[in-house]
Amino acid sequence: MTPRPSPAASLVQSFLDAMAAERGASRNTLDAYRRDLDDYVGFLAKRKRDPLAATGADISAFLVARTAAGLAPASLARRLSCVRQFHKHLYVERRRDDDPSLTIEGPRRGRPLPKTLTVAEVTKLIDTAREGLDAPERPARQRLAALRLACLIELAYGSGLRVSELVALPKSAARTKESLIVVRGKGDKERLAPISAPAKAAMRAYRERLAEVAPGAAAGPWLFPADSESGHLTRQAFARDLKTVAAAAGIGAERVSPHVLRHAFASHLLQNGADLRIVQDLLGHSDISTTQIYTHVLDERAKAMVRDLHPLGDKDDER
Repeated sequence: MTPRPSPAASLVQSFLDAMAAERGASRNTLDAYRRDLDDYVGFLAKRKRDPLAATGADISAFLVARTAAGLAPASLARRLSCVRQFHKHLYVERRRDDDPSLTIEGPRRGRPLPKTLTVAEVTKLIDTAREGLDAPERPARQRLAALRLACLIELAYGSGLRVSELVALPKSAARTKESLIVVRGKGDKERLAPISAPAKAAMRAYRERLAEVAPGAAAGPWLFPADSESGHLTRQAFARDLKTVAAAAGIGAERVSPHVLRHAFASHLLQNGADLRIVQDLLGHSDISTTQIYTHVLDERAKAMVRDLHPLGDKDDER
């Protein structure tokens, strides 16, 4: 007989259900909220409290404990945001008549600039992934894995896809003749993502080799099939392979991740004159303020333009 969930666990589940239904939160977002709230509820239980009786002092003690445990300011801020939304939900649903999180201040932190790569570094990643593709002594499955990784990098950088969107692409994406494909992103929202000519070529080459080496896998619905619960490549597997090829390319593994390739996509578009609103649409950002973090590249370009083109731009040393 399956044990009944505790009252606190039921409250957490009610909140997660509301997030999924009302905001269209993705599975990854819901999993992150669950982890954070399980941590919070567990902390309250040790203090012999539950979410319906928690006070502002309990929330502050939770933050102090997590700070002492070494939680980074960014992670602490995310944890507090989750707790605030949880208590707001309990208040709105009339499970309690107050919101103890209203008076809690979060850690102060500046918004970090996104990590990115140069065009030369992205090119080096792709070239390194492709090394040895024509070597007859290299096992067929190794060459297939190299083609897959090169294809993943081309798509992540050339299309600006989130990693969860990328690994879950259907195999029909490889057959498109258009320059855009429909992608289902956060909140189950659809948008158009660009597909470059190199990405199309990489998809064709990879799928042709996949059909030769693993025809059973090629017959499935996914562009990147894998022996996983979902049936397609996992985010973790791509991130691991990407760091391996980064090290081989002489790029610090800590500088490279699937999300960094998405950052590079946005930064390089803006650097070359793309409109911020268009980049927002291509990234699938609901709020342009999320996209504006990439405008640091425009700031640098503006400084260089004034320095090089303004008639007084090179007179600083004479003053």
